Amino acid sequence: MRLTFIALATAVPFILSGCLANDTERGLAGAAGGAVIAGATGGSPVTGAVVGGAVGYFCRDLRVPGCIE
Repeated sequence: MRLTFIALATAVPFILSGCLANDTERGLAGAAGGAVIAGATGGSPVTGAVVGGAVGYFCRDLRVPGCIE
């Protein structure tokens, strides 16, 4: 269960953040997605928002396909 949570908390913000125009928008979408996924899987929504926001904000710097402008 823990591995599933980590995989979802990492993958979904990347997917959600790829279609947005700038780092701030991607970070906000990642935070929202991370909080929702964490809450749905029994984790802490605050932790999910922090992780998701960071992943969304830095996805372009990490050269994630679909996130590079």
